[in-house]
Amino acid sequence: GDYGRAVMVHRYGVIPYEITNGVDVEPQVAFGPYITLFTSLFLHGSFLHLLGNMWFLWIFGNNIEDVVGHFKFVIFYLLGGVAASMLQIVVSADSTIPVIGASGAVSAILGGYILKFPRARVRTLMFIFIFITLINVPAVTFIGIWFFLQLVSSLGAGASNVAWYAHIGGFIFGIATILLF
Repeated sequence: GDYGRAVMVHRYGVIPYEITNGVDVEPQVAFGPYITLFTSLFLHGSFLHLLGNMWFLWIFGNNIEDVVGHFKFVIFYLLGGVAASMLQIVVSADSTIPVIGASGAVSAILGGYILKFPRARVRTLMFIFIFITLINVPAVTFIGIWFFLQLVSSLGAGASNVAWYAHIGGFIFGIATILLF
């Protein structure tokens, strides 16, 4: 039930305080708190959280995987998730609230995508008053707007349950390292 889920999130989610202080507060996890930099990438707060991450991964991830190869893609994805968590940890070092989700790793893929596919276009829904239409938008514009929204949202992050800085950290990692892969 909810209690079991809460224990799992506290055990396998990244808790900034544990990472910055090198301690594993109850409930403890095998291999110490640093393993949660990886395990947290496989937990999500809700089905919609998971669905959103998988949707962005499906749209952008396969192209990055085609460019770097299967094995390097997994490494890029995991390191992007760790880098994302690290920025979140830097800005909330004493927080005991677990951070979960693959959003930071997916953000790394978006950062890589913007460099590797600068001319690509993304088919997206456009809302015009009460009408909905599909349009092709340059991926640079789509991802640029997404990143701008992450930056703006991070300004009010104290009142949010979203790890906005993880999104920003993952994106920066993707831009900074995709050419190494």
